[in-house]
Amino acid sequence: MALEWVVLGYAAGAEAIMVLLLTLPGLDGLRKGLIAVTRNLLKPFLSIVPFCLFLLMDIYWKYENRPSCAADSCTPTEYMRHQKSIMKSQRNALLIAAALLFYWILYSVTALVVKIEQLNQRIERFKSSED
Repeated sequence: MALEWVVLGYAAGAEAIMVLLLTLPGLDGLRKGLIAVTRNLLKPFLSIVPFCLFLLMDIYWKYENRPSCAADSCTPTEYMRHQKSIMKSQRNALLIAAALLFYWILYSVTALVVKIEQLNQRIERFKSSED
C-alpha cells in the first residue's frame, strides 16, 4: 500500500511546483507555455480526487478495524505499534488534504492566469484599434 502514498506525494509535489511556477513574477516569457502545459494536465490530475477518496476510505476502514489497545491491556511493543499506526494514518490524511488543496489552488490559479492573459490581449487589441 505504500506505492499509492508515493504516487499521491509526487502528484501533490507536481501540483505545488506548477502553482509556484505560475505565480512567480518575472516568468512572462515562459508563462504561455506553462499555462498550456498546466491546462493540459488539469484533466489528468482530476483523477487525484477519486484516488484521494479511495485512500480516505482505506484510512477509515483501517481505523474501524484496528484492534483497540488500552495502556493496561497491551504490551509496550503493541502499544507503540498502535501509536505508530495512528501517526501514519494522520500523516496520510494530511497528504490527502494537501493533494486536494493543491489541485484546487492549481485549478483556480490557472483559471485566473488565463483570464488575465485574455484581458491583456483585449487591452492590446483595443490600444491597436485606437491608433
